[in-house]
Amino acid sequence: MEHSFRRYFWFSVDHKVIGIQYFWTSLFFFFIGGLMALLVRWELAQPGLTFTPDQYNQFFTMHATIMIFLFIIPMLVGAFGNYAVPLMVGTFDMAFPKLNALSYWLVPPGALIIMAGFLAESGTAKAGWTSYPPVALQGGAGQMLWLLGVFVLGWSSIVGGMNFLVTIMNMRTKGVHYFRLPLFVWAIATTAVLAVLGTPSLAAAVTLQFMNIAFGFPFFDAAKGGNPLMWQHVFWFYSHPAVYIMILPAFGIVSEIIPVFSRKPLFGYRALVYATAGIGVLSFLVWAHHMFASAMFPWLRIPFMLTTMLIAVPTGIKIFNWLGTLAFGKIRLETPMLFSLALVSMFVIGGISGVFLGSVPVDLHLHDTYFVVAHIHYVLFGGSAFAIFGGIYYWFPKMFGRMLNESLGKIHFWLSFIGFNVAFLPMHAVGALGMPRRYADYDIAFTELNLTISIGAFLLGFAQLILIYNMLRAFQVGKVAPANPWNARTLEWLTTSPPPHYNFEEPLTVDHDPYDYGRRISSPEALPVPGD
Repeated sequence: MEHSFRRYFWFSVDHKVIGIQYFWTSLFFFFIGGLMALLVRWELAQPGLTFTPDQYNQFFTMHATIMIFLFIIPMLVGAFGNYAVPLMVGTFDMAFPKLNALSYWLVPPGALIIMAGFLAESGTAKAGWTSYPPVALQGGAGQMLWLLGVFVLGWSSIVGGMNFLVTIMNMRTKGVHYFRLPLFVWAIATTAVLAVLGTPSLAAAVTLQFMNIAFGFPFFDAAKGGNPLMWQHVFWFYSHPAVYIMILPAFGIVSEIIPVFSRKPLFGYRALVYATAGIGVLSFLVWAHHMFASAMFPWLRIPFMLTTMLIAVPTGIKIFNWLGTLAFGKIRLETPMLFSLALVSMFVIGGISGVFLGSVPVDLHLHDTYFVVAHIHYVLFGGSAFAIFGGIYYWFPKMFGRMLNESLGKIHFWLSFIGFNVAFLPMHAVGALGMPRRYADYDIAFTELNLTISIGAFLLGFAQLILIYNMLRAFQVGKVAPANPWNARTLEWLTTSPPPHYNFEEPLTVDHDPYDYGRRISSPEALPVPGD
């Protein structure tokens, strides 16, 4: 198999090549989105204005847009999902390889369309990633480019989601029934359902808003008889499930890593499967908790508050079962495990703050303050991004055939963990004290806390340079990865690192569970072997 670097810059229908294309594209936009975040924190380090309010609005809008649509979702689903799922179910490729390629090649044009907004006379989108009217309706060409780019990226999610579902349902190798699927595969399957069912709602919403701006249709313009509240309903019907599109694959990664580095079977496998499905169902029933402070019918707040509290139950099952897996295990604190443990602890903090925001009386005080910013970052950075880092250290040997340096990995972890908490933990206090988000300037009373937050943000940003150095170093002098460096039990570790074109030399026959660590494994030969 040809492993030349340039093959990743051309069209391919090999799921592994597509996964790596997603990987590098997502990583590139991670640093672009991170740069936008640092510009925001540079502005907020001290009272007074460094940038104009209009520029500041563009920075935070593009930061969130890039991190959600061009980093977290493409990395978790596009990179790790595309690369690992066919290997984990024991097949040679995705069900529809050409559609798989299409799902990736919709991402670069969608990204370019969004970024082209910076070239517009009025600048790029500046209404936040939620794009609420009436501010969004005043955005001009930059806002229309943002809407068009999001529309294109939405089609990428829909096409990819359908492909994952067909692959998982129809292309499992012999012996891999549904309750022998790894939890990461279950997470991707649930995520695919959310994408296929929810993304059309986003596509409809951005189409209507585009027509509102470009052609004067009054869908969301109250001055012309439209209803701005309708945008919030249609947008959040997708965008709250999108939070779980960003976190369920992260949970799946943690469910893969913790048993491997605890040397124990995953505690409560079926409960975790049902919890994953339960989160998927409930994610469509909570969208209006983002709208407690809006003009929706007051009686609607109670059922949405209850469903918001209810979704904590399957999430709590996951936390409990991960802790059960860790209990009395032979824990190895290698870098993938450190990031997984960080996710568990950070997501608990994000979940607790979510309970506050899910309570109507409390939310009315905290709505649109920095408490909300702290909550979403503990969920999506402390959760999704830490899982991504753990997944990089875990699957990098399989994807690229080289081992990352463990010492550099631990430095990356600790600087990221410390920088993250210095940046986002004080935001709870700032928000509770009443500082609103999305303001370019603030009262002098918040100076010390904001300076602390900015220092933490720059430390967090610096830590990611260590990750890049570690990867570049691995390509130059990194140890050649064996087929199964972690002594794991799932099927992707049965083939070479990286795998050959069709993944496995022979069709596999599987006769064990994916987390069957009950017996001692001394070598890869003790794992299931290819069958007839």
